[in-house]
Amino acid sequence: MAEEKGPAIELRQRKIPKSSEDKMSGKEEKIDDILVPERPPKYVFFQRFAKIFIGCLAAVTSGMMYALYLSAYHERKFWFSNRQELEREITFQGDSAIYYSYYKDMLKAPSFERGVYELTHNNKTISLKTINAVQQMSLYPELIASVLYQATGSNEIIEPVYFYIGIVFGLQGIYVTALFVTSWLMSGTWLAGMLTVAWFIINRVDTTRIEYSIPLRENWALPCFACQVAALTGYLKSNLNTYGERFCYLLMSASTYMFMMMWEYSHYLLFLQAVSLFLLDSFSLEQSNKVHEVYKIYLFSLFLGYLLQFENSALLVSPLLSLVVAFMLVKCLQLNVKKGTFVAKIIKVINFYLVCTLTVTLTIIMKTFVPHKENGHMLKFLEVKLGINMTNGESIKEAVTLEDGQIGERPEIIYHVIHTILLGSFAMIIECLKYLWTPYVCMLAAFGVCSPELWTTLFKWLRLRNVHPVLLALILSMAVPTIIGLSLWKEFFPRLMTELTELQEFYDPDTVELMTWIKRQAPVAAVFAGSPQLMGAIKLCTGWMVTSLPLYSDDDLLKRNENIYQIYSKRSAEDIYKILTSYKANYLIVEDAICNEVGTVRGCRVKDLLDIANGHVVCEEGDKLTYSKYGRFCHEVKINYSPYVNYFTRVYWNRSYFVYKINTVISFQS
Repeated sequence: MAEEKGPAIELRQRKIPKSSEDKMSGKEEKIDDILVPERPPKYVFFQRFAKIFIGCLAAVTSGMMYALYLSAYHERKFWFSNRQELEREITFQGDSAIYYSYYKDMLKAPSFERGVYELTHNNKTISLKTINAVQQMSLYPELIASVLYQATGSNEIIEPVYFYIGIVFGLQGIYVTALFVTSWLMSGTWLAGMLTVAWFIINRVDTTRIEYSIPLRENWALPCFACQVAALTGYLKSNLNTYGERFCYLLMSASTYMFMMMWEYSHYLLFLQAVSLFLLDSFSLEQSNKVHEVYKIYLFSLFLGYLLQFENSALLVSPLLSLVVAFMLVKCLQLNVKKGTFVAKIIKVINFYLVCTLTVTLTIIMKTFVPHKENGHMLKFLEVKLGINMTNGESIKEAVTLEDGQIGERPEIIYHVIHTILLGSFAMIIECLKYLWTPYVCMLAAFGVCSPELWTTLFKWLRLRNVHPVLLALILSMAVPTIIGLSLWKEFFPRLMTELTELQEFYDPDTVELMTWIKRQAPVAAVFAGSPQLMGAIKLCTGWMVTSLPLYSDDDLLKRNENIYQIYSKRSAEDIYKILTSYKANYLIVEDAICNEVGTVRGCRVKDLLDIANGHVVCEEGDKLTYSKYGRFCHEVKINYSPYVNYFTRVYWNRSYFVYKINTVISFQS
């Protein structure tokens, strides 16, 4: 028996030596196998409740503080509380003035129904034209604001302008809160939300357009989109319970529809999101059913938006609808095969090709057979800009799937990476879209710093031997964001406080004098002509009728704007007179800032563009354009000589504006 046991012992001794990798795995197994004493259920519940409570409190506080900061900054910038109503309204420039003017009209209406009718059959804004202002200008925010102002009895407490801008600032607070929650859901810690908010505020010039103009449609719509993204992030999580999934689905449905109603270009942004979800589904990340449900939300929102936006044909020809229909058709035809097999991969490739082909085909068909004019300029612009292949599924998949970690198993992270890449691609092509991309860069950066899973994946790649990767990841995921947060606080918080203490001044006496003269001297039935931006201010401050507006979604208004701008071109007095009288204009306003504009790049000024369009020389050698025998109209009309005085009579002027009455009886006496 002893002899038989000998060889067995020798065999065991030969199996003892192991490689260094086996030793490391053995150490990890020993650490993982250490018995951790189970905590009482009450302690676990209290810990989770405290974590959620502190995170929610931080999210709400961040949103409120940001809204208060915007309000204080706006007050310091314009001295709003010390201004008269006319001076406050002048701060709304361009298309923003038009939006706020219709908000005022709704408050003046005897009833909500009457106000809506006057807006949908508006013939008091543009001469010789009746427009549906609600449809053409997406005035649903103004309708909601007017209803809230009157329903809540705020007319006895706060002035209409403060209520209006207060709603917009409050929505920006919701925007920040939604970004906070999204980053929290991605990383699992509310520290990521704090970092996201900090980076968002520090880079607010690139993250929002609220400082440029308050009533812009984006400022009303993007908070809804941020809530939709937060709900979508929670909905895509694999470990979500039934009640949480239902809540996320309902919030996502409501916010998607609100986003589509608030902004006329919202379906383009939703199209990028739909493409991201389609690529996510193509990666076989076990979320196909959820992606299909999200596409149903898109379809329902498009249908409801089409009906309530007065049969908006722009939604029918949108690429979002084509992609959703193509995706659902392919899903209906998809075969059930075992996942992971070669046949399943071939079918995935075929489905990908079919969806792309059907999307392009349906878009072309809808544009051919559905009459549409809305957003035509935007579609053409995007078609020219996006004539390249921006998406490569293979490279994206390799970039976002992290082996030996759990990041690649989280579909919500993959979605955000793809979505951010698409938005970044658009931002590089169209620089003005940078404010759509930067907030999501802030979220991804905060997630990368605060996510223990990402740190764990990194340390496993580095094969650390002294410290367990999970333990080190947990420590660094809290220490690194804390250090970054303290450094941001030390460097940027004093700057923000300085901005609130600096007294800025918005002083435009020339425009105030012009508006005052119009209200006192011009007849009520007078029609004014000038640049579209100035016409928007005149409509808001005086209520007088104008010939054009700063709107670019209507072909007739675009043509009007081009014709009225001829007052800054090299055309004869007779040509300008015929153009103005064709729109029943009574007064012409010439702006010295446009007439004497000195641009840094020659050829980009308004008068240069007009000269090119009219075939006149732009002071460049080698041009094949002809010289005009007439001087620039805005210069010549100021000299007061024939034939200009025969058509136009100057009735008012100051340093910035020259107002001319268009003569009804023409005298050719020199």
